[in-house]
Amino acid sequence: MKRNRLLNSELSYEISRIGHTASITLCDAGLPIPAGVKRIDLAIESGYPSFLRTLDAMLSEMMVEEIVVASEIHEKNDTLFQEMIQILKSHQMSPRVTEVSHDEFKRLTCQSEAIVRTGECTPYANVLLKSGVVF
Repeated sequence: MKRNRLLNSELSYEISRIGHTASITLCDAGLPIPAGVKRIDLAIESGYPSFLRTLDAMLSEMMVEEIVVASEIHEKNDTLFQEMIQILKSHQMSPRVTEVSHDEFKRLTCQSEAIVRTGECTPYANVLLKSGVVF
């Protein structure tokens, strides 16, 4: 049995196979997922698993050099944004932060290797994680 923190084999596999600058999107329960992009649906019920808890687990296996968020997050869910930044810092990461409109964010998800859907039901709880390198 796997001993590391992230137990979901499908998610762990997707993280292990992405290369530098490739991306994985972590999203709330409402973000539309484009056809053709691998969906890893973790949502069980409203709020579970949470966006932040899932992000924290993912970062235990992933190096991130850039995040992309919808600029609307500051007006609609800034607390979540600030907590996301704190979780990144707790993993010794200070990625570049790129902000785009929510419509542009949805277009960018088409380029993700996978989209991970959580049970989060708060506005704009979405982030595109661009892979960094560990050396």
